[in-house]
Amino acid sequence: MAEPTGPYGSWPSPLDAALAASHDGRPEYVGTVGPEVWWTEPRPAEGGRRALVRRPADGGPPDCVLPPPWNVRSRVTEYGGRPWAGVQRPAGGPLLVFVHFADQRLYAYEPDAPAGPPPRPLTPLSAVGGGLRWADPVLRDGEVWCVLEEFTGPAPTDVRRVAAAVPLDGSAAADRSRVRELTDDRHRFTTGPRVSPDGRRAARLVWDHPRMPWDGTEVEVSGIAPDGTLTGARTVLGGPAESVAQVEWAADGSLFAVSDRSGWWNPYRVDPDTGDAVNLCPREEEFGGPLWKPGLSWLAPLSDGLVAVLHGQGSCVLGVLDPESGDLVDAAGPWTAWQPALAASGTRVYGVAASPRSAYEVVELDTEDGHARVVGAAGADPVDPAYYPEPQSRTFLGPGGRETHAHVYPPHHPGRRAPADELPPYVIWAHGGPTDHVPPVLDLHIAYFTSRGIGVAEVNYGGSSGYGRAYRERLREQWGVVDVEDCAAVARALAAEGTADPDRLAIRGASAGGWTAAASLAATDLYACAALIYPVLDLQGFARETHDLESRYVDGLAGPPQTLPVRCRERSPLARADRITAPFLLLQGLDDPVCPPAQAERFLAAMRGRAVPHAYLAFEGEGHGFRRADTMVRALEAELSLYAQVFGIERTDVPRLRLEA
Repeated sequence: MAEPTGPYGSWPSPLDAALAASHDGRPEYVGTVGPEVWWTEPRPAEGGRRALVRRPADGGPPDCVLPPPWNVRSRVTEYGGRPWAGVQRPAGGPLLVFVHFADQRLYAYEPDAPAGPPPRPLTPLSAVGGGLRWADPVLRDGEVWCVLEEFTGPAPTDVRRVAAAVPLDGSAAADRSRVRELTDDRHRFTTGPRVSPDGRRAARLVWDHPRMPWDGTEVEVSGIAPDGTLTGARTVLGGPAESVAQVEWAADGSLFAVSDRSGWWNPYRVDPDTGDAVNLCPREEEFGGPLWKPGLSWLAPLSDGLVAVLHGQGSCVLGVLDPESGDLVDAAGPWTAWQPALAASGTRVYGVAASPRSAYEVVELDTEDGHARVVGAAGADPVDPAYYPEPQSRTFLGPGGRETHAHVYPPHHPGRRAPADELPPYVIWAHGGPTDHVPPVLDLHIAYFTSRGIGVAEVNYGGSSGYGRAYRERLREQWGVVDVEDCAAVARALAAEGTADPDRLAIRGASAGGWTAAASLAATDLYACAALIYPVLDLQGFARETHDLESRYVDGLAGPPQTLPVRCRERSPLARADRITAPFLLLQGLDDPVCPPAQAERFLAAMRGRAVPHAYLAFEGEGHGFRRADTMVRALEAELSLYAQVFGIERTDVPRLRLEA
């Protein structure tokens, strides 16, 4: 029997917005506590909280360490960082320290204590969203060593960061002076200290404005005195033009680091006294990535001297490296992309991995027998996998023959086909960052559209990580040019080859991707519409209003402060609003400290009276990145309604988005 025929975009799908929202997010911050593996994972249906989950040593089902409303998530630099640490005590069970999102205090908790006492605070209560914040903790000698972020004034840049030691006895909960500051604040940014196995040294990463961590960082090694103070700090690796993404001690006292001094993030063994560094696996591959948050991990030393590493181009796979011979053996399994969340216990490695057929899950690799298995957040298919799209990883040529990498997801439905003479609509997805990248893995938000007959192309435009430093630096002072051109090159190529309908192309993006989408509407008439999700819309406003971490980001992306007014007039969607004629949907979190709603409001004011159909949806309680299920449902359905109206598609299964001129 022939499959039913229906126009692209009109197909029915069992994958609705609520289902996609319920599976949004992924596990993060994997670690081991004694024989157990612990991690954080999202709970969209529970107000978007991050739950801390543990898998029992006997292999039983994972369970939550903390019930609602405990939300294990840090706000350091607004993007957060590793929010927990735990240790198995010789007697008394595990001891956990964690950051609770609501008040940003550091807490201690004994989950197996017989009386079940609640978590007890270790740090003072401060103003919500300001005051004191903590991240990247480690437990050492009755203290928690971590990053302390302290706001000193009302502006987003009125902030200092140091490595600090918080007493575990709770004495600092009401007395800020009980927190020992281990370092001064001469460096603008820092990761938490990594303590050597003999307890005599500490290593951390530091960097300063106007650099971002993928531009240049330094490894600072200090001695640890008997009284727990840090002494003799010195830089042993890195600099203004060398990005070190991670530093880690091995059990034998070796110091490992991931540096891009060769043009690619590769693993090095570093002499902590002389700074001499040996590349352990020189390849034109990335063994690291952008350090958006303290506590990310691409490398994990094992107890037998081997090192677990993530490596690849575009997306990373898990391998085991022999640092003496340079031999690298990849783990077997279906996973094609791994997140920087490696942890090791003995000869076992834990991480977070996905594939085009499976969402992110927690995976254990036994390096002795090579066996890998899922141990947590196992993906259960919410619908028949026949509805999942099959990505095609491709390289397109842009202006001047410039290569651009993208993943193309054609429309796909097991029981529907389109008329032979019809081409499908396509949406170009520009990722955030912009110093980031997207791997080809299962994303139900993409499947939501492809299963209805709308194609998606995710573009790793110039400036994306995953392809070496030279590819990242294509965007230097070219934000709003190279990214716009690369996305357009992919869209035009898909149309020219007969893959996409040239009259039904759209572009969407969130954060920096929202900038690219909005800038594309102002720079070209290629797209019929756009979805702009908590976007950057104004270069000068972004530099003035955003959080401290990215307050100097535009120096590298658009140029130094003295050139910013000119670049803003040339590229900012706000300044070029008079050039925008295509309909758009603007989605904004009202509690967003990264792209504040004031930018969206100025942009809408600039569009007022211009007869351009558009819709603006603002969400209370949402920040930079939607986390609540009801928000994601509304956003997805609104986006689909936009495409349906603009592309001339009949759909009655989502509320009609009201577009106002």
